[in-house]
Amino acid sequence: MPLPRLFVDNRRDGSRLLSSALVITGIGLVRIDHPLGQVVAVIGGSISAYWWLCYRQLQR
Repeated sequence: MPLPRLFVDNRRDGSRLLSSALVITGIGLVRIDHPLGQVVAVIGGSISAYWWLCYRQLQR
């Protein structure tokens, strides 16, 4: 049984998810001097990278 893919099947919704993750990453980068800001930046950046790879594979 394959793992569920944590992404949508169309480019419009995919771009919305990706832009939201990038905004959250940016918020973490604003407070990179605080430990919580570092955690938010790392998690948000990781999710953004994963969703960017998924977004590139979408055809429509």
